[in-house]
Amino acid sequence: MSFNISAWSIKKPVPTIILFIILTLIGWYSFTTLGIDINPNIDVPTVSVTVTQPGAGPAELESQVTKKVEDAVASLGNIDELRSTVTDGSSVTTINFVLGTNTDRATNDVRNAIAQIRQNLPQDVNDPIVRRLEFSGGPIMTYAVTSESRSVEDLSNLVDQTISRALLGVRGVAQINRVGGVDREVRVNLDPERLQSLGITATQVNDQIRAFNINLPGGRAEVGGSEQSIRTLGSAESVSALKNYEIVLPGGGSVPLASLGNIDDSFGDVRQAAKLNNKPVVAFQVLRSTGSVMVTVEEGVKQAVAQLQKTLPKDVKLELIFTRATFVRQSYESTIDELIQASVLAVIVILLFLRDWRATLITAVALPLSMIPTFAVQQALGYTLNNMTLLGLALAVGNLVDDAVVEIENMERHMAMGKTPMKAAFDSSAEVGLAAIASGATIIAVFLPVAFMGGVPGQFFQPFGVTVAVSTLFSTLVARMVTPMMGAYLLKDKHEGQNAEGRDAVRVSNLNRGKGRRFKPYASLLKWSLRHRIITIGIAVGFFIASLMLVPLIPKGLVDGGDIGISTVNIELPPGSTLKDVDRASTIATNIIRQNPLVESVLATEQINTASLTVKLKPREQRNISQIEYENQTRPLLQQVPGARVSFASAGAVGGRKDLTILLQSENPEALNRSAVTLESQMRTIPGIVEVSSSASLVKPEILVIPNPQRAADLGVTVQSIARTASLATIGDNEANLAKFNLPDRQIPIRVQIDPKARADINTFKNLRVPSSNGGTVPLLSVADIKFGSGPSTINRFDRLRQVSVEANLTGLSLGDALTKVSQLPALLSLPAEVIQRSSGDAKIMQDIFSRFGLAVLLAITCIYAILVLLYNNFLHPITIMAALPFCLGGALIGLLVSQKALGIYALIGIVLLLGIVTKNSILLVDYTIINMEEGKPQRAALIEAGVSRLRPIIMTSLASIAGTIPLALGIGAGAEVRQPMGVAILGGFTTSTLLTLLVVPVLFSYIDDFQTWIINLFKYGFAKKRRLRRDVINHVSTNTNVSTNPDMEEIRK
Repeated sequence: MSFNISAWSIKKPVPTIILFIILTLIGWYSFTTLGIDINPNIDVPTVSVTVTQPGAGPAELESQVTKKVEDAVASLGNIDELRSTVTDGSSVTTINFVLGTNTDRATNDVRNAIAQIRQNLPQDVNDPIVRRLEFSGGPIMTYAVTSESRSVEDLSNLVDQTISRALLGVRGVAQINRVGGVDREVRVNLDPERLQSLGITATQVNDQIRAFNINLPGGRAEVGGSEQSIRTLGSAESVSALKNYEIVLPGGGSVPLASLGNIDDSFGDVRQAAKLNNKPVVAFQVLRSTGSVMVTVEEGVKQAVAQLQKTLPKDVKLELIFTRATFVRQSYESTIDELIQASVLAVIVILLFLRDWRATLITAVALPLSMIPTFAVQQALGYTLNNMTLLGLALAVGNLVDDAVVEIENMERHMAMGKTPMKAAFDSSAEVGLAAIASGATIIAVFLPVAFMGGVPGQFFQPFGVTVAVSTLFSTLVARMVTPMMGAYLLKDKHEGQNAEGRDAVRVSNLNRGKGRRFKPYASLLKWSLRHRIITIGIAVGFFIASLMLVPLIPKGLVDGGDIGISTVNIELPPGSTLKDVDRASTIATNIIRQNPLVESVLATEQINTASLTVKLKPREQRNISQIEYENQTRPLLQQVPGARVSFASAGAVGGRKDLTILLQSENPEALNRSAVTLESQMRTIPGIVEVSSSASLVKPEILVIPNPQRAADLGVTVQSIARTASLATIGDNEANLAKFNLPDRQIPIRVQIDPKARADINTFKNLRVPSSNGGTVPLLSVADIKFGSGPSTINRFDRLRQVSVEANLTGLSLGDALTKVSQLPALLSLPAEVIQRSSGDAKIMQDIFSRFGLAVLLAITCIYAILVLLYNNFLHPITIMAALPFCLGGALIGLLVSQKALGIYALIGIVLLLGIVTKNSILLVDYTIINMEEGKPQRAALIEAGVSRLRPIIMTSLASIAGTIPLALGIGAGAEVRQPMGVAILGGFTTSTLLTLLVVPVLFSYIDDFQTWIINLFKYGFAKKRRLRRDVINHVSTNTNVSTNPDMEEIRK
């Protein structure tokens, strides 16, 4: 059928031209509308359950809330990971579902499971919040909001109300997070001595304000013949009116609220701050939603900000601090450049060989006609223009011109025999038709199983594999339809005007000249290999075994860190540190970082106990060192920050903040912490492992209130009233229970609490008045013992067990080597029985990749064999074709070893691509050998003629593929460090495979063909006829071959 397609295209070129014009136009339109991203979308379906109980400690929340939540959701299906983090007053459980799970259904299942256990949770906890995580990754953009005349409160409100509302309408924006600034609220700071003298508690004051300062519906009336709704308006119109509220005293009488303390229209306790280059700033971060495209979201936000700037007050300016989309755009442009360079190099190689601009043009046309329609398929499948899809095209450049090169080269060979271009096109397309279809089918077969691997590896492999397979499919169509048609009409007849006898004379002279001189070194080497078959096979097997022995010497990793121009520094302080302590450490670290002239700006976001510094470096062309080199230079300097643990977040980590994560689990907190501390100290001794840190919680200082059961019972005081009094006096009531003050555009809370200045004295706390059952109040000290203590600041859980993560960054050490060294540490070799080790972070993803990859490659090889068997209708010849597969592995491993690139996900994808394209050369050799043998030529003559006649197209296509890979292997451009291992693997593998295929495949074919002949004769004649058959074959060769004019036949005769 494919042969008929070629002949039909030559006879009727117009339908073929129209078809490919339509495909190209559709593909170009799709290309202009495809989104730009750096990697395929690997957003994991995630649902979080948040339960808050202000003032509750992590230990109480773990037993009363977290464990019950985990038990409730654990029975749901398709759960990949279950993580919980318990801090002061908050329990957050994050459920990661298996990729492909319907997020809406998963969220509803979790919500139903939590609803069933709500009655088992403490009554005073806030209602659990179940939501799916809509945002993907960290912030993609950060803006600073500045004004010379407005207060911090006004700017904060502007971000929360006006800016957030406008930007959340942009498609793909999930959240707008304000960093820095304050939250406006009315503060009622009570004087503890005044309260004590009047015999009233902060709780009673808060309850009275909440009960009176409220607007409520009052029903409906009909007065004067019309209907009116009744509203009860108790809310104070101003802070001055609120100050005059009368507070009823327990002993009778009342006093104005203002006499009990200070009432201010102010802001809440500052628990976070932001600074740009050590100057306070109000900023906001943009987070994109899952499934959205980063560059598209960034462009939408920039347009919205430009429109917003026109409506904002003139003194308010929005300044872009940094955007991660810049690197994505640069990486995209760099990959497009590599694609263009690869195409140009491939065309130049073809021109050097063909030395005919017409033939080169026909071949070059195959590239756009194969690539551009592929974009339409990418859009239909929901892909983006990312590293994987564009690399698939860039690396397939050599592969895409292969079929066209083979067609054109074979056509020229036929024209050299004296045929007209039209006749040469018909004969040539019929001759190489099966080889073209077979080579295309093997590439598609490779990516069928690999493209549909599960998990994170599958999300990376699938777009790459589908892109290569689809472009190869279009390439095969071009080679079978467009190339023969263009060759028939565009190639110049070099023997125009000669009659049939003249053309025959040309054909004979060309054949004789070709046999005599051209490619003689290769022909001699091939004859030697066929005479010394065992030595040739032995060398090939030895090469393969030696290449396998290189595997332990090659660094193994996941993804190399790219130079994105943005570094993140994490600062951790001991539990109990104040925001001033964090600010001091952050300021010192910022000053150290800004001493480097390569740094453009530093944005510090500070919270209690932690800070994060986002360091924006100058553009890559203005720096003489990479981002990783800069981080290695700065890392020792940051150790000067006193009282803080400072570390860089890894740019290359996929599954965590740092390169290496060791996860320990246990239900025994003491044994778990001991093991983590021991492991952490031993990991620090390994060279190349830096910034080792443990998530094992340090104890934080606490004030413990221990009720005395006897005295509390005598005075009628409950534990709940003690806890509520302490909580409300120090931090105010729950957010839901706070009274609200009405502003024209919103409501702000009224927070009642003891004056913060008085809270610094422990005696103030001891003398708090607690309501009793008889209506009076008693001092807290009379019903409880108050003392200092300590407790865990954070509790982390993983799959329903307590867990501690020991994390570290790597310098000069691959992830695989680091894992090997850490696994040999005594701390892990002699773990207590109740402590178990789990894979986590990049290490888990790497193990997942290698385990899935082996099975996928096995299935790919099986698919290749099955397709070749169907195409050739033979079970043995496909084995010869597939002999090229192991040879590519050795070259790929040698390339990685020499360049010291990690055997990670990009290198593995390169090896998969090699499996598909290296079989092309074998197919050309085997296919033409079979054609020669079917024409009656003996085996060795058929092999030599196939090798010599197919050497030129094999060398051309191989050099075109190698030339197309060179830009990638050189690693030039934005993000090229990440892609480089793929180029190195393909360059090395293709080179060795081509050289070995030209010699080993003919030798192996001879063995397999002999074996096939022996099997056929065995069943046909039996053992007795063996000697006579061999003599008959020799006589047949002698009588049917002109040995005097063919030196190859002379050698066979001998």
